[in-house]
Amino acid sequence: LVAIEPVSLVLSAEKALYSFADEVVMYSDIPAGDNEIIARIGDADAVLLSYTSQINRYILERCPNVRYIGMCCSLYSPESANVDIRYANERGITVTGIRDYGEGVIEYVVSELVRCLHGFGQKPWEGIPREITGLKVGIVGLGKSGGMIADAMKFFGADIAYYARSEKKEAGAKGYRFMPLNELLTWSEVVCCCLNKNTVLLHEAEFKALGNRKILFNTGLSPAWDESSFTRWLEEDNLCFCDTLGALGSTALLTHPHVRCMQVSTGHTRQAFDRLSEKVLANLSEYNG
Repeated sequence: LVAIEPVSLVLSAEKALYSFADEVVMYSDIPAGDNEIIARIGDADAVLLSYTSQINRYILERCPNVRYIGMCCSLYSPESANVDIRYANERGITVTGIRDYGEGVIEYVVSELVRCLHGFGQKPWEGIPREITGLKVGIVGLGKSGGMIADAMKFFGADIAYYARSEKKEAGAKGYRFMPLNELLTWSEVVCCCLNKNTVLLHEAEFKALGNRKILFNTGLSPAWDESSFTRWLEEDNLCFCDTLGALGSTALLTHPHVRCMQVSTGHTRQAFDRLSEKVLANLSEYNG
Protein backbone atom coordinates (compact mmCIF):
# COMPACT_ATOMS: atom_id res chain seq x y z
CA LEU A 1 0.00 0.00 0.00
CA VAL A 2 1.49 3.35 -1.09
CA ALA A 3 0.28 6.82 -0.16
CA ILE A 4 1.82 8.83 -3.00
CA GLU A 5 1.34 12.18 -1.21
CA PRO A 6 0.32 13.45 2.25
CA VAL A 7 -3.17 12.28 3.18
CA SER A 8 -5.10 13.96 5.99
CA LEU A 9 -5.54 11.04 8.35
CA VAL A 10 -5.36 11.09 12.12
CA LEU A 11 -2.40 9.18 13.61
CA SER A 12 -4.49 6.23 14.76
CA ALA A 13 -5.81 5.78 11.20
CA GLU A 14 -2.29 5.88 9.75
CA LYS A 15 -1.29 3.12 12.16
CA ALA A 16 -4.40 1.13 11.23
CA LEU A 17 -3.31 1.09 7.57
CA TYR A 18 -0.64 -1.47 8.46
CA SER A 19 -3.36 -4.02 9.17
CA PHE A 20 -4.46 -3.88 5.54
CA ALA A 21 -1.13 -4.56 3.82
CA ASP A 22 2.14 -6.45 4.20
CA GLU A 23 4.02 -3.21 3.48
CA VAL A 24 2.93 0.43 3.78
CA VAL A 25 4.87 3.36 2.31
CA MET A 26 3.82 6.91 3.23
CA TYR A 27 5.23 9.91 1.34
CA SER A 28 5.28 13.29 3.07
CA ASP A 29 5.53 15.54 0.01
CA ILE A 30 3.56 16.05 -3.21
CA PRO A 31 5.03 14.32 -6.31
CA ALA A 32 6.29 16.65 -9.03
CA GLY A 33 4.55 14.92 -11.94
CA ASP A 34 3.37 11.73 -13.60
CA ASN A 35 6.74 10.02 -13.75
CA GLU A 36 7.41 10.60 -10.07
CA ILE A 37 3.97 9.19 -9.23
CA ILE A 38 4.78 6.11 -11.34
CA ALA A 39 8.06 5.68 -9.48
CA ARG A 40 6.35 6.01 -6.11
CA ILE A 41 3.66 3.47 -6.98
CA GLY A 42 6.18 1.00 -8.38
CA ASP A 43 4.80 -2.55 -8.01
CA ALA A 44 2.26 -1.62 -5.32
CA ASP A 45 -1.23 -3.05 -5.68
CA ALA A 46 -3.01 -0.38 -3.58
CA VAL A 47 -2.63 3.40 -3.72
CA LEU A 48 -3.87 6.27 -1.56
CA LEU A 49 -3.90 9.92 -2.65
CA SER A 50 -5.48 13.22 -1.71
CA TYR A 51 -6.79 16.00 -4.00
CA THR A 52 -3.42 17.55 -4.97
CA SER A 53 -2.24 14.81 -7.35
CA GLN A 54 -3.73 13.14 -10.42
CA ILE A 55 -3.73 9.47 -11.39
CA ASN A 56 -4.47 9.40 -15.10
CA ARG A 57 -4.47 6.74 -17.80
CA TYR A 58 -0.77 7.31 -18.56
CA ILE A 59 0.11 6.43 -14.96
CA LEU A 60 -2.21 3.43 -14.75
CA GLU A 61 -0.85 1.97 -17.98
CA ARG A 62 2.61 1.95 -16.38
CA CYS A 63 1.52 0.55 -13.02
CA PRO A 64 -0.02 -2.80 -13.95
CA ASN A 65 -0.16 -4.16 -10.39
CA VAL A 66 -2.59 -1.56 -9.06
CA ARG A 67 -5.91 -3.10 -7.99
CA TYR A 68 -7.21 -0.51 -5.54
CA ILE A 69 -7.11 3.31 -5.41
CA GLY A 70 -8.37 5.06 -2.30
CA MET A 71 -9.10 8.76 -2.74
CA CYS A 72 -8.67 10.43 0.66
CA CYS A 73 -10.74 13.35 -0.59
CA SER A 74 -14.13 14.09 -2.10
CA LEU A 75 -15.47 11.85 -4.85
CA TYR A 76 -18.79 12.88 -6.36
CA SER A 77 -18.51 11.90 -10.02
CA PRO A 78 -15.97 10.48 -12.51
CA GLU A 79 -15.90 13.84 -14.30
CA SER A 80 -14.84 15.76 -11.21
CA ALA A 81 -12.41 13.16 -9.83
CA ASN A 82 -8.62 13.46 -9.90
CA VAL A 83 -8.44 9.77 -10.87
CA ASP A 84 -9.34 8.44 -14.32
CA ILE A 85 -12.09 6.30 -12.84
CA ARG A 86 -13.52 5.06 -16.13
CA TYR A 87 -10.19 3.71 -17.35
CA ALA A 88 -9.45 2.28 -13.89
CA ASN A 89 -12.75 0.41 -13.97
CA GLU A 90 -11.95 -0.94 -17.43
CA ARG A 91 -8.78 -2.38 -15.89
CA GLY A 92 -10.70 -3.92 -12.99
CA ILE A 93 -9.32 -1.39 -10.52
CA THR A 94 -11.57 -0.41 -7.63
CA VAL A 95 -11.65 3.33 -6.89
CA THR A 96 -13.21 4.65 -3.70
CA GLY A 97 -13.59 8.18 -2.37
CA ILE A 98 -15.17 10.15 0.40
CA ARG A 99 -18.44 12.04 0.62
CA ASP A 100 -19.79 14.44 3.17
CA TYR A 101 -16.98 14.83 5.68
CA GLY A 102 -16.37 18.62 5.70
CA GLU A 103 -19.41 19.99 7.49
CA GLY A 104 -17.60 23.14 8.65
CA VAL A 105 -18.58 24.75 5.35
CA ILE A 106 -22.17 25.09 6.60
CA GLU A 107 -20.95 27.04 9.62
CA TYR A 108 -18.86 29.21 7.28
CA VAL A 109 -21.88 30.17 5.16
CA VAL A 110 -24.01 30.97 8.20
CA SER A 111 -21.21 32.95 9.87
CA GLU A 112 -20.34 35.09 6.84
CA LEU A 113 -23.96 35.72 5.92
CA VAL A 114 -24.84 36.83 9.47
CA ARG A 115 -21.82 39.14 9.56
CA CYS A 116 -22.77 40.61 6.20
CA LEU A 117 -26.45 41.14 6.97
CA HIS A 118 -25.95 42.49 10.49
CA GLY A 119 -22.85 44.53 9.69
CA PHE A 120 -20.45 42.88 12.12
CA GLY A 121 -17.06 44.43 11.28
CA GLN A 122 -18.51 45.98 8.12
CA LYS A 123 -21.46 48.03 6.92
CA PRO A 124 -24.78 46.15 6.99
CA TRP A 125 -25.59 44.84 3.51
CA GLU A 126 -28.93 46.68 3.41
CA GLY A 127 -27.81 49.75 5.32
CA ILE A 128 -29.52 48.63 8.51
CA PRO A 129 -29.07 45.26 10.22
CA ARG A 130 -31.43 42.48 9.14
CA GLU A 131 -32.00 38.86 10.08
CA ILE A 132 -31.93 35.78 7.88
CA THR A 133 -35.64 35.48 8.64
CA GLY A 134 -37.58 35.97 5.41
CA LEU A 135 -34.44 36.02 3.25
CA LYS A 136 -34.84 34.40 -0.17
CA VAL A 137 -32.04 31.83 -0.42
CA GLY A 138 -31.45 29.82 -3.58
CA ILE A 139 -29.38 26.63 -3.48
CA VAL A 140 -27.73 25.53 -6.73
CA GLY A 141 -26.92 21.86 -6.30
CA LEU A 142 -28.89 20.13 -3.55
CA GLY A 143 -26.46 17.38 -2.62
CA LYS A 144 -25.36 16.67 0.93
CA SER A 145 -23.69 20.03 1.63
CA GLY A 146 -26.30 21.99 -0.33
CA GLY A 147 -29.04 20.24 1.61
CA MET A 148 -27.37 20.98 4.93
CA ILE A 149 -26.96 24.66 4.01
CA ALA A 150 -30.64 24.76 3.04
CA ASP A 151 -31.61 23.18 6.38
CA ALA A 152 -29.47 25.69 8.29
CA MET A 153 -31.00 28.62 6.42
CA LYS A 154 -34.49 27.26 7.04
CA PHE A 155 -33.71 26.98 10.77
CA PHE A 156 -33.04 30.72 10.79
CA GLY A 157 -36.29 31.44 8.95
CA ALA A 158 -35.17 31.82 5.34
CA ASP A 159 -37.38 31.04 2.36
CA ILE A 160 -35.66 28.21 0.45
CA ALA A 161 -35.70 27.32 -3.25
CA TYR A 162 -33.29 25.13 -5.16
CA TYR A 163 -32.09 24.00 -8.56
CA ALA A 164 -30.79 20.48 -9.14
CA ARG A 165 -30.65 17.97 -11.96
CA SER A 166 -34.02 16.66 -10.83
CA GLU A 167 -36.72 17.59 -8.34
CA LYS A 168 -36.26 15.95 -4.94
CA LYS A 169 -39.27 14.68 -2.98
CA GLU A 170 -37.52 14.99 0.37
CA ALA A 171 -36.80 18.66 -0.35
CA GLY A 172 -40.43 19.28 -1.27
CA ALA A 173 -41.49 17.68 2.01
CA LYS A 174 -39.42 20.33 3.82
CA GLY A 175 -41.12 23.11 1.88
CA TYR A 176 -38.20 23.79 -0.48
CA ARG A 177 -39.32 24.89 -3.94
CA PHE A 178 -37.74 23.50 -7.10
CA MET A 179 -37.12 26.15 -9.78
CA PRO A 180 -35.43 26.29 -13.19
CA LEU A 181 -31.96 27.78 -12.79
CA ASN A 182 -32.58 31.24 -14.26
CA GLU A 183 -35.87 31.61 -12.40
CA LEU A 184 -34.11 30.69 -9.16
CA LEU A 185 -31.34 33.20 -9.78
CA THR A 186 -33.80 36.02 -10.43
CA TRP A 187 -35.89 35.14 -7.35
CA SER A 188 -33.02 34.78 -4.87
CA GLU A 189 -31.44 37.45 -2.71
CA VAL A 190 -28.64 35.05 -1.76
CA VAL A 191 -27.42 32.19 -3.94
CA CYS A 192 -25.27 29.30 -2.67
CA CYS A 193 -23.53 27.21 -5.35
CA CYS A 194 -22.80 23.73 -4.00
CA LEU A 195 -21.61 21.93 -7.12
CA ASN A 196 -19.19 19.14 -7.98
CA LYS A 197 -15.67 20.08 -8.98
CA ASN A 198 -15.34 21.40 -12.56
CA THR A 199 -19.11 21.92 -12.88
CA VAL A 200 -19.76 25.34 -14.44
CA LEU A 201 -23.39 26.49 -14.61
CA LEU A 202 -23.17 30.28 -14.46
CA HIS A 203 -22.49 32.06 -17.74
CA GLU A 204 -23.52 35.43 -19.14
CA ALA A 205 -27.24 34.57 -19.38
CA GLU A 206 -27.29 33.22 -15.82
CA PHE A 207 -25.57 36.31 -14.40
CA LYS A 208 -28.02 38.49 -16.28
CA ALA A 209 -30.85 36.55 -14.62
CA LEU A 210 -29.14 36.88 -11.23
CA GLY A 211 -29.03 40.63 -11.66
CA ASN A 212 -27.74 43.28 -9.31
CA ARG A 213 -27.56 43.71 -5.55
CA LYS A 214 -27.12 39.99 -4.86
CA ILE A 215 -24.90 37.87 -2.61
CA LEU A 216 -23.26 34.77 -4.10
CA PHE A 217 -21.56 31.96 -2.16
CA ASN A 218 -19.50 29.26 -3.83
CA THR A 219 -18.72 26.30 -1.57
CA GLY A 220 -17.39 23.99 -4.30
CA LEU A 221 -13.80 23.06 -5.04
CA SER A 222 -13.75 25.04 -8.29
CA PRO A 223 -15.56 28.08 -9.74
CA ALA A 224 -19.23 27.58 -10.62
CA TRP A 225 -18.92 30.24 -13.35
CA ASP A 226 -16.94 31.28 -16.38
CA GLU A 227 -14.54 33.97 -15.22
CA SER A 228 -15.32 36.70 -17.77
CA SER A 229 -19.06 36.69 -17.02
CA PHE A 230 -18.40 36.51 -13.28
CA THR A 231 -15.98 39.45 -13.42
CA ARG A 232 -18.50 41.63 -15.24
CA TRP A 233 -21.15 40.77 -12.65
CA LEU A 234 -18.78 41.72 -9.84
CA GLU A 235 -18.43 45.23 -11.25
CA GLU A 236 -22.03 45.92 -10.25
CA ASP A 237 -23.22 46.24 -6.65
CA ASN A 238 -22.81 42.56 -5.79
CA LEU A 239 -20.82 40.46 -3.33
CA CYS A 240 -19.20 37.02 -3.59
CA PHE A 241 -17.96 34.77 -0.80
CA CYS A 242 -15.54 31.85 -1.33
CA ASP A 243 -13.52 30.11 1.34
CA THR A 244 -10.66 28.95 -0.91
CA LEU A 245 -8.77 30.29 -3.90
CA GLY A 246 -9.76 27.11 -5.74
CA ALA A 247 -13.41 28.10 -5.38
CA LEU A 248 -12.69 31.65 -6.53
CA GLY A 249 -10.49 30.60 -9.43
CA SER A 250 -8.13 33.54 -9.90
CA THR A 251 -5.58 35.26 -7.67
CA ALA A 252 -6.32 38.49 -9.54
CA LEU A 253 -9.77 38.53 -7.93
CA LEU A 254 -8.51 38.25 -4.35
CA THR A 255 -8.20 42.03 -4.02
CA HIS A 256 -11.48 42.82 -5.75
CA PRO A 257 -13.59 45.00 -3.42
CA HIS A 258 -16.65 42.79 -3.99
CA VAL A 259 -14.91 39.50 -3.19
CA ARG A 260 -14.50 37.94 0.25
CA CYS A 261 -12.10 35.00 0.05
CA MET A 262 -10.54 33.68 3.25
CA GLN A 263 -8.12 31.33 1.44
CA VAL A 264 -8.86 28.70 4.10
CA SER A 265 -10.70 25.44 3.52
CA THR A 266 -13.54 25.75 6.00
CA GLY A 267 -14.26 22.04 5.67
CA HIS A 268 -10.87 21.12 7.14
CA THR A 269 -11.73 20.89 10.81
CA ARG A 270 -10.65 18.47 13.54
CA GLN A 271 -13.97 16.68 13.18
CA ALA A 272 -13.56 16.52 9.40
CA PHE A 273 -10.19 14.75 9.74
CA ASP A 274 -11.82 12.26 12.10
CA ARG A 275 -14.66 11.60 9.63
CA LEU A 276 -12.25 11.35 6.70
CA SER A 277 -10.05 8.86 8.52
CA GLU A 278 -13.01 6.70 9.49
CA LYS A 279 -14.32 6.62 5.93
CA VAL A 280 -10.93 5.86 4.36
CA LEU A 281 -10.53 2.87 6.68
CA ALA A 282 -14.13 1.79 6.09
CA ASN A 283 -13.53 1.81 2.31
CA LEU A 284 -10.42 -0.32 2.74
CA SER A 285 -12.28 -2.72 5.03
CA GLU A 286 -15.12 -3.12 2.53
CA TYR A 287 -12.66 -3.72 -0.31
CA ASN A 288 -10.72 -6.31 1.70
CA GLY A 289 -14.12 -7.73 2.71
